[in-house]
Amino acid sequence: MPTIRTKDGTEIFYKDWGPRDAQPIVFHHGWPLSADDWDAQMMYFLGEGFRVVAHDRRGHGRSSQTDSGNDMDTYAADVAELVEALSLRNAIHVGHSTGGGEVARYVARAKPGRVAKAVLIGAVTPVMIRKESNPGGLPIDVFDGFRAGTAGNRAQTFLDIASGPFYGFNRPGARVSEGVIRNWWRQGMMGGVKAHYDCVEAFSETDFTDDLKAIEVPVLVMHGDDDQVVPYADSAPLAVKLLSKGTLKTYEGFPHGMATTHADVINPDLLAFIRGEDEPASPQARSRLVEA
Repeated sequence: MPTIRTKDGTEIFYKDWGPRDAQPIVFHHGWPLSADDWDAQMMYFLGEGFRVVAHDRRGHGRSSQTDSGNDMDTYAADVAELVEALSLRNAIHVGHSTGGGEVARYVARAKPGRVAKAVLIGAVTPVMIRKESNPGGLPIDVFDGFRAGTAGNRAQTFLDIASGPFYGFNRPGARVSEGVIRNWWRQGMMGGVKAHYDCVEAFSETDFTDDLKAIEVPVLVMHGDDDQVVPYADSAPLAVKLLSKGTLKTYEGFPHGMATTHADVINPDLLAFIRGEDEPASPQARSRLVEA
């Protein structure tokens, strides 16, 4: 398996497909998944002539099951080492959920010339937890529940998440895919329980406000307004206001895992953004450009 070894000895698994001289798109997965969560995007953009890269975050998937370093600063540092090892320049970085936070932290600190654009899909930015400066956030009890489930019965907790709120399969009339549920569970169970437990704090309590303010490249913020994992109102509209070159696309009725359930809509909209087209390709998306 292709891996890099980070400065602290962690093995990071990655996929790197397509022409080496093509523009790279780097995909950052959510908790507690792996690079496999991007299958629909990897194949689509490979077919469009891009170089596509996706890694398993430390503690997740096929990477080392770390008991330390499971925090956003280290995640971003791992990405920087991967980018350096693969000599990626002028890349598009696409992050979903926790991966969106990872993208924000990495892009804000990236060396000049490394990043062309970024995309945040159902991202945990700017911050999820409720606190004095973020009164609309989720109470800590929600995340304590994730921690308790992960430590106590990870297998059942992961099955419940995938079967319910993640893809909106708990909504009346939802078209439930048993294969999608099993694939989510498979990916989650590949990783390390300690890293998954620690990552709950990383995705819920990390404040990305300063990261978003520091990003100078164009950023597309994509979010479903029926996201039951990262509620829309306290995420996407707030994040895009902090970006100097942010575009918000809101998808009516779409769930947190919309890149999987609605890949036929999300992929063309991603492509339009990457190619510099202002309007979304899909009628399901509402778009607005927020200027600093």
